Amino acid sequence: MTPMTTSQRTSLVTAQVADRLGADRVETDPAALVKLSSDWSRMSPILQEKVPSGRYVADAIVRPRTEQEVADVLALAYEHDVPVVPRGAGTGNYGQATPFTGGIILDLRGLDAIEVLPDGDVRAGAGARMTRIDKVAREAGRDLWIFPSTKGSTIGGFIGGGSAGTGTIEHGTTSDGFVTELTLAPMDGSGRLLTMRGEETLPYIHAYGVTGVVTSVVVRTDPARDWVAVYAAFDSWDAMVAVHRRLLDLPVLPRLASGDEPALVPTLTTNVSLDPAQHSLRVIAEASTVAEIESLVVAAGGSVRACLEDYAATDLLSGMSYNHPVYFLQRAHRDRTWFHMETGGELYWTDADRVREVYDGPVWLHLELMGRGPLAMVVAEYVSEEQVLVGIPRFDEIGVGVHSPHQWYVDRNVELVTAVARERDPKGLLNQGKLTDHTLVDTRVNIGVR
Repeated sequence: MTPMTTSQRTSLVTAQVADRLGADRVETDPAALVKLSSDWSRMSPILQEKVPSGRYVADAIVRPRTEQEVADVLALAYEHDVPVVPRGAGTGNYGQATPFTGGIILDLRGLDAIEVLPDGDVRAGAGARMTRIDKVAREAGRDLWIFPSTKGSTIGGFIGGGSAGTGTIEHGTTSDGFVTELTLAPMDGSGRLLTMRGEETLPYIHAYGVTGVVTSVVVRTDPARDWVAVYAAFDSWDAMVAVHRRLLDLPVLPRLASGDEPALVPTLTTNVSLDPAQHSLRVIAEASTVAEIESLVVAAGGSVRACLEDYAATDLLSGMSYNHPVYFLQRAHRDRTWFHMETGGELYWTDADRVREVYDGPVWLHLELMGRGPLAMVVAEYVSEEQVLVGIPRFDEIGVGVHSPHQWYVDRNVELVTAVARERDPKGLLNQGKLTDHTLVDTRVNIGVR
């Protein structure tokens, strides 16, 4: 007897899902399949060559609405050996949400309940958007510890695939205590839900769903503060970083501090008038520290361009952080191809020209502030994969930490994640192709976080 294909086995599972949950929970429209089988890997020209939209496509989309429905779908998939890739909004991944072997895309956006707990922390379904979670928290007088630069992300996607963001300066990454509890569905045929607390949550954070499908999380908050979006401009990199590094000395740490060289300024998405000939520094500052920041800017020879007290203005500033200026550059210059590397180290404060020498020019820098120092996106024009990867040992030689966004493998807590995946997913059906046995040449180095 000829073995059934993945597509045929998927049809068996989705027929049962449709029968139990309703036909509207399953979608096989070709356009929808291509869309939900793609993520933001197009940010990487290397991945654009390897995993272009449409090359790897799931056989079906399943849309659960409750946590138990997730567990039930996984039990059916386990029974029939059907691969499953969990997905949120697909806003920030570099190939990690790609279904390399077909099967089911598990669209978790229907799990969007949000609850502020008595202690002020927030419980949210994996599919809840960070914008809504933050709004609910602020209405309750609370600030989320961290949220991603793409605030339209789902919290499940942020926990499963993200890392840092607005709030990282004070609170570190998603692995540094932000998650106090999570519920997950294992791919072991049991149809059960498991709850993890404290350090038990670590194998499920930034693991791309290979250790189980996270269905809800509890995340930390602080009492809400008044935040101000501060824009400053400088004539030189050295003047800008003179202020950037002093922000860690403020009595209340800023939520975000992003800087760009002039070449990256014209494509930034802001209503504030920015001089494209100057370096731009943008800070989400606690209100009581704004005067001190203004003094630092003036002392360094810079100018304060705007101080905006509307909370929405701080969200706009968040949207110009981390890899977003790279995307804005790519979008504005589609006739050219740019790549970036995620790097970090105090050399950005002391001798940034040594970093620029890693690649042939022009090389431009986007700067962020972490809890222990600077992080930077190094941006250059793309020639080849070899040209990009040759920079990794060069960064190492000058003492700069580096993480390559041009690969899709789990690259944090790899041994722990691999061990837990064997237990939670014994058949290896969850997000296939994201775990590897070989040592990654570009494994993430801890870049400036605590």
